[in-house]
Order: sequence, then C-alpha cells, then structure tokens
Amino acid sequence: MFELKENFSLKNHNTFGLNTKTRYFVVCNSEDELIEFLNIHYKKELPLMILGGGSNVLFTKDYDGVILHPRIKGIEILRETDEEIELRVGAGEDWDEFVAYCVERGWGGIENLSLIPGNVGTCPIQNIGAYGVEVKDVIVAVETLELTTLQKCYFKNIECEFAYRDSIFKRKLKGKQIITYVRFKLKKQPNFKLDYGNLNEKVEEFGEISLRSIRKAVVQIRESKLPKPEELGNAGSFFKNPIIDKQLATKIIEKYPDVPYYQMENDLVKIPAGWLIEKAELKGKRMGDVGVHEKQALVLVNYGNATGDDIIHFARNIQQTIIILFEIELEMEVNVV
Repeated sequence: MFELKENFSLKNHNTFGLNTKTRYFVVCNSEDELIEFLNIHYKKELPLMILGGGSNVLFTKDYDGVILHPRIKGIEILRETDEEIELRVGAGEDWDEFVAYCVERGWGGIENLSLIPGNVGTCPIQNIGAYGVEVKDVIVAVETLELTTLQKCYFKNIECEFAYRDSIFKRKLKGKQIITYVRFKLKKQPNFKLDYGNLNEKVEEFGEISLRSIRKAVVQIRESKLPKPEELGNAGSFFKNPIIDKQLATKIIEKYPDVPYYQMENDLVKIPAGWLIEKAELKGKRMGDVGVHEKQALVLVNYGNATGDDIIHFARNIQQTIIILFEIELEMEVNVV
C-alpha cells in the first residue's frame, strides 16, 4: 500500500536541505502502487511532481500539489555471458550503492560514476557523467509508466535521445513519464577510462588498475573537492559545462592560454564551468547563507538558512558575471521548482 502524508516537509528530500513543504507526499514501492494511486486516489486538478533522491532539484517555495516519490527496489540479472551482464534495476535504488554493488562483482562501466548522489531512476534524466563517462554508454533501455494512460512504456537507448546532461525525459517527456526501471549492460572485462583530469595519476597510487582502485580513486577525488550534502547543503554541479563555437573558444584561448578545453564534434568546444567561475574570482564568494564552495567552484552551497530564492539570485549574479567576462551563458544543471 502506498504511503500518503499531508503538509510534508521536504528538508530531508532535497540535498540543498531547504525546509519547504508539499501539500501531499506519496511514496510508492511498486508499479502497482503507482497505478493504484494515480488511477483511484489522485485528484487530477492538483499539480503533480516526480521526486527521486532530491539531488538535482531546487525548491524556491512550498509545493501546492502532489509529490510522488517512487521507491521501487531490486536488481535483477536479465542476461549473462562470459563477457557481459544485463541488469534490470529499480528506480528507487541508491545510485552509488548500485555502483559499489557492481564493482564488487567485477562488472565494469560505471565505476567512474562513483559517489554521484541520487537514485537510479534519475540517472537517465540528466544523463549523469563524470571522468569521461556518461551513463548513456551503459543504458540498454528505460522502463516508464505513462502518467495519463498509466501504460507501461519501454524506451530503447536511442529513443531516450541522450545528449550532454540531457535526455528526452528532461525535455519532451518532462512530467509525462515516471521512470520505474533502468536496464544496464556492463562488461566483465571492461576497458578502463582514465584519461580525464588527474584520475590516472590517482589510480596509480593504489597500484594495480582495477574496478576497485578506480572507484576508490574517484571517491577520494570527489570527497576532497565536494562537500557532503548532509554537512553542507548542495546539489553537486550547479551549472553545465558550456559548449561553445570554435570562434569564441579561440578568442578565449588566446586571452587565457591556461584554459582547459575539450574538442567536441562539429567544431564545438567544451570549457569547464568551474574554471570560468574560478577565473572570475568567484570561488569561495559568499552572500549571506549562499556561496560558491571554497574547493569546487562548480558547487553552490547552503550554509544553513538560505532559501531557494536566495540561491537562485546568487546563481543569476554568477551567470551575469560570466557573460560579461567571457560572453558565455552558463546553463543551470539543477531543476528549479
């Protein structure tokens, strides 16, 4: 049976730790519970929002509607050979716990994505990525429940329209589908990806290159730079790394020869948003209870009593500064509610 709570505080359901409330909060542990609630109990005139781990959302006010929290668990082996394994994973599984589960069993492909907060069900929406790996590279398909018809749907990888920090679920199908399961294909003899940042150097400190040493290195790097949400409210990377045209990139490189950049397809260039913010001397900047983290310029933090509006105002000031200095418009990675 699903759980329904009224005037429910979301403080423990968003990693910024904002003490906003929702009129109704519904927890469903299975597809059947989702269908039962939506078909019988949900009043269609109320706004409806799907909330996973709350790691990529910024609430600017109380939510006068229904927040639906799918908590579907389970890791099922669908197919296995000597080379690979295909898994069906419940949307409510904790992402990093799933990564650890796979690493311990020698299943490779997501070890670079260690310590990213959130649930499995939210990883396809943002197409989460880190250290040269994106989750789209290992997703076979995404299973959903269509909100209006309550039909179960199946999206193959290509149908998810994955792009950099983007997918069909973030754009065309936002608010129209509930992700229930994600299917992954992992390798038993993986090709390690270590050529991003200082990952290779860190892995070498642990001796033999393995899934475990890569995960350990990624965890240590992230912990050294990123604040834990339970200690300092944040949503991880607040801005996307901008992708700009070659002409603007050349102009920036000529002015700032130390700029790190990554050549993309179609003469596009990706520049780290964190570098732009740090170069603008905003790293560590604080305004009231909102600030840029002192160790990682891409992370905005809540020092205790900030509101969603405080954080948005602060973020927009950063965006304006970057436009003036670099002619680049930073796009927020978080979902603002």
